[in-house]
Formats: sequence, structure tokens, C-alpha cells
Amino acid sequence: MTSWRIRPASRADTQAIVALEAEAFGGASWGAKAVADGLVERNVRVIVASTDDAVTPVGFAFWRNAGDEAEILSIGVARRMQRRGCARALLGEIISAARGSGVRSLFLEVDVANAAAAILYQSLGFEKVGRRKRYYRNGGDALVMRLIL
Repeated sequence: MTSWRIRPASRADTQAIVALEAEAFGGASWGAKAVADGLVERNVRVIVASTDDAVTPVGFAFWRNAGDEAEILSIGVARRMQRRGCARALLGEIISAARGSGVRSLFLEVDVANAAAAILYQSLGFEKVGRRKRYYRNGGDALVMRLIL
């Protein structure tokens, strides 16, 4: 099992996050400008994960706090580090921070084709609450999931 170090992202992490996001999402990537803009957006929080023995991030998450609700905007992990608990560690950090900020409901969308992610979210207590038809650029539907905190 890998030990994860989760920390707030800094501007110095921009290029690493851009590369990770492109690797994680390929043609569905937000693109470098949108990732960089997300790092400085007022209500968006960005965290990164690295192994204890590394400085360079291998995972990231963007989330937005909107009072008593919050939304996970994007989460990605380097392919070589997937299925080692990185996404779970990032999600755990978001859930903890959201609870500490008074958030009562945490939302996310996940591609219906991404069964592994949906299973992970369900294992953390997220429930399916809706479906967005043709939500993604490729025409794929998104499941809307919610965790009551």
C-alpha cells in the first residue's frame, strides 16, 4: 500500500497538473488554460497527491465550495499510480475539508462508462441521484452522485 501526501496545490504545480489532467482525460481534457485558470478561481480548491518519497504530484482534485453544498469538479491520477488508493486519499481529504467547512452535501458527475470510479464513489457513501444525458463532449451520459455529510 502506498502512503500518500495530500496538500493544497500551488502555482508551481500548474505544469504537473496540466500533464496529469491531459493523461487522465485525453480528448476530454479541459486543456492547459482551463486547468491553469482553475488554480486561481476564487471558490475552487485544488489539492494534489504525491507519494511520501516524491515531490511531483501524481494525482489532483478540483472542487468548489458553495456554502452548504460543494462539488467535485475533476479528479485524476497518473495511470502508473492508479488502483493504489490515490483517488481515495484525495476524496477523503475533500470530504474532511468539506465537513469542516460546514458543507452538508457533496456532489459530482461521473461518466457512466467509468464503472471503476462509480464503484469507488459508492464505496465512500455517494449515491446516484440523477443522470445528465449527453453531458460529455463524446456524447456520454453522466451520473450525478451525492454524499450527504
